[in-house]
Amino acid sequence: MLTVIGEALVDVVQRPSGIEAHVGGSPLNVAVGLARLDHPVQFIGRYGRDAYGDSVAAHLRSSSVMVPLPPDEKPTSVATAQIDDDGAATYAFDLTWELPGLAGRLPLMLQGATLLHTGSIATALEPGAAEVLAAVEHAHPSSTISFDPNCRPSIITDVEYARTQAERFVVLSDVVKASDEDLEWLYPDVDPTESARRWLSLGGEEGPALVVVTRGSRGPWGVTRTGETQVPAPSVNVVDTVGAGDSFMAGLLSAIVDHGLDGAQNREALRAMPPETLAAIMEHASRAAAVTVSRAGANPPTRAELNHGAV
Repeated sequence: MLTVIGEALVDVVQRPSGIEAHVGGSPLNVAVGLARLDHPVQFIGRYGRDAYGDSVAAHLRSSSVMVPLPPDEKPTSVATAQIDDDGAATYAFDLTWELPGLAGRLPLMLQGATLLHTGSIATALEPGAAEVLAAVEHAHPSSTISFDPNCRPSIITDVEYARTQAERFVVLSDVVKASDEDLEWLYPDVDPTESARRWLSLGGEEGPALVVVTRGSRGPWGVTRTGETQVPAPSVNVVDTVGAGDSFMAGLLSAIVDHGLDGAQNREALRAMPPETLAAIMEHASRAAAVTVSRAGANPPTRAELNHGAV
């Protein structure tokens, strides 16, 4: 069982051609991406008893994502995405992030979980961020931990706080993915690859096994305990970039699971991963992201689409 914990929200997408609404949220997108790649996955997050919440629940059900928490009485969170003529997205948010009472439910919810992924707003916005950190600490002895900071400077404006918070999760993580934009914001005037190397060293021998940096059309770059590698981005006609990083994250984790490297018992094997294995894993993740950017919204591919070359 794979577990994703984090925010669910509705993306209200404003394009030059009109307005659309799509279910989103970085962790939710990763959960859906993993489920579409045929992995059993549960999503631990919140949404309200309203029309947007109903659409969140329906979206998760349609991709066979398990949802152990019921909706609550607060409004479902909303992100407004403004899409420019080049397909790039900028965001504004109206959201609530908290998971009261989660700690008492964790032993049952995380029983049998081989991997726990989190990131983005869920790991930076209080009071929920503290609850997510506690969940990661609970899962660490038995599960692979993955983290994507997916920074939102329009929500978390204090870069020093965001940097400190990200590093708390990096230290506890086995697999870390960040965009070059994330790292440039967190560490101004430092090359993103150098920041990734530093993240790999956080926590010493108990820190991350690998750190991957996505770089848009230049393709991803990654570093492990055994070396560094990069792969080219697939050539694709971009419709928009909504959910691209989340599809990459889902593809990255899917490939790690396919290689039998999930679960704390495989932590040392993950740390010993050679660069050529990481390159193959990043190629798989890049193909998943390429499918997503080739169509509107956060719409990650199925395993069948990847196997049959959807882009």
